[in-house]
Amino acid sequence: MEKCCSTTPEKPDTKGHKHNHSEGDGHDHDHSHDSGDQKVFQMFLPAIISFIILLLGITFDNYIKPEWFTGWVRLVWFLAAYIPVGFPVLKDAYKSIIRGDVFSEFFLMGIATIGAFAIGEYPEGVAVMLFYAVGEVFQSMAVTRAKGNIKALLDQRPDEVTVMDNNNRPEIIKAKEAKIGDIIQLKPGEKLALDGELFSESASFNTAALTGESKPDTKNKGETVLAGMINMNSIALVKVNTAYEDSKLSKILELVQNATAQKAPTELFIRKFAKVYTPIVVFLAIGICLLPYFFVDDYLFRDWLYRALIFLVISCPCALVISIPLGYFGGIGAASRNGILFKGSNFLDSIAEIQNVVMDKTGTMTEGVFKVQEVSISPEFNKEEILQLVNALESKSTHPVATAIHNYVGDINHSIPLENVEEIAGHGLKATVNGKELLIGNFKLMDKFNITYDLNHTNIVYTVIAVAYDKKFAGFITIADSIKEDARETVDNLHKMNVKATMLSGDKGTVVKYVADQLGIDNAFGDLLPEDKVNKVKEIKAKNQTVAFVGDGVNDAPVVALSDVGIAMGGLGSDATIETADVVIQDDKPSKIPMAINIGKQTKKIVWQNIVLAFAVKAIVLILGAGGLATMWEAVFADVGVALLAILNAVRIQRMKF
Repeated sequence: MEKCCSTTPEKPDTKGHKHNHSEGDGHDHDHSHDSGDQKVFQMFLPAIISFIILLLGITFDNYIKPEWFTGWVRLVWFLAAYIPVGFPVLKDAYKSIIRGDVFSEFFLMGIATIGAFAIGEYPEGVAVMLFYAVGEVFQSMAVTRAKGNIKALLDQRPDEVTVMDNNNRPEIIKAKEAKIGDIIQLKPGEKLALDGELFSESASFNTAALTGESKPDTKNKGETVLAGMINMNSIALVKVNTAYEDSKLSKILELVQNATAQKAPTELFIRKFAKVYTPIVVFLAIGICLLPYFFVDDYLFRDWLYRALIFLVISCPCALVISIPLGYFGGIGAASRNGILFKGSNFLDSIAEIQNVVMDKTGTMTEGVFKVQEVSISPEFNKEEILQLVNALESKSTHPVATAIHNYVGDINHSIPLENVEEIAGHGLKATVNGKELLIGNFKLMDKFNITYDLNHTNIVYTVIAVAYDKKFAGFITIADSIKEDARETVDNLHKMNVKATMLSGDKGTVVKYVADQLGIDNAFGDLLPEDKVNKVKEIKAKNQTVAFVGDGVNDAPVVALSDVGIAMGGLGSDATIETADVVIQDDKPSKIPMAINIGKQTKKIVWQNIVLAFAVKAIVLILGAGGLATMWEAVFADVGVALLAILNAVRIQRMKF
């Protein structure tokens, strides 16, 4: 029997498991299903044995009444019913006492049931422990189920990969031994173990392990593919570009494994409360048993001991100590099933209280896939030469703008002698070519280096990339980004939750305003440097407003860290932002933002429902028990019954659709 209060997440055993199945999965599934049924039966077996012996004992006591069923025979009979369910609890009580934790729930149940035997209430003593044991089994099953989504995610990483050797022959090696630059062969149905880029012309992948979406995603040669994706159709080749331990999936698994270690304030409070509450009720029970001797004329030790034992059974804090972590387990599991990773249950509480969602534009509310719309180069410059210079310098950047320019211009001229390349945060790029200064970025970059230009760029709706060469303004390139299809729905859902939406971007003010108007965003600010974003968030927090910031770029990491809840787009997002964030959205869909808030709200609601339920029922039955109006059976309901009701309520979140 597992401990009632044990909430330590189990570490998955992935050693020796191969996940590159194609045809044998059905057999494996049936086998694990049978094993699961067998395990459940084994968990219930002690309770079944105890129940049969108890039922026979009650039958002998009240109906058949054989002459031999008296005295020591009756005691031994009910002891035989008690031991299968009582011995593990007494053993746990002993271990807790050895560790210095005297007032555990095992201690409470132990002294309550032993006390019942001491006053001759054998059937009730067995029944209390039996129902407690059954409750423990249901609790264990519920916790296992709550961890199921998380454990399933943790078992996503293949241990072996097939790499092509120098003679272009497939060779199976350990995934950890694969090196950057290796070519991995993926058969249909196999799961990718490392991040890389597609080496084949095209391939379709199931990305459910990373995004929660089972819709196939078709990739073309050169596009990024991530560990955890499953090859759908034909054999595909992938060139490794990230070490095994640095892959997106590895980082996701690490986040999930650490998530349950971060406790919510409510959970921490209940744990501290239980440590104070339990010894108090033990001493109150002693008082209920002994103090009436001084105030009651017809005092009977046996009657008041019985009341004290009832009081102890009722006071067991199991309903709180197990159902509250279970509620948070359920919330984390439900979120991960939908492609949202919470780094701790404390962030479920925090996100439920969010009043403002502040978001970046590019890559968060827009696709982050730019296309060149217009190229305007001054006649005094060679257009082709300027475009080649721009293409060469932009190749040093990972910004989506660089990809758009590369796609427009074509192959990079690597013979261009770029020197002193520098990225100026929030402005653009600077380099020296043949002794001449080359600047590419926004118009703030032009102003910074005193480049004069005769252009009213504020009227241009598209994103503008200004170019200066040899201290002269050479012209500009406009690029456009498309709004994500679920972006408008995201803002509408935030407004339904009475959450304000604000957009902060380093992009042009006119572009930011245009996107914000399209989406119905409350406030929008453009032309911002990273420190400007930080200041804007500080302004909102200064009004005692809670803020969640959603971003994906390296420049967003400071403001993600500053906000009450930092949310990172995990697909296109930078590692720095993902590591700084409290919540990671794996598929980059902004619609997951209100979903995450909703999961937080539902989790908190269920947790508080359980707290109120447990305290209300226990308080009522405690008063009745102390007054002699409740029996052990009411005590059992107040303890095990309430715990089961709380557990059933907690697991509801795993069945909810968000």
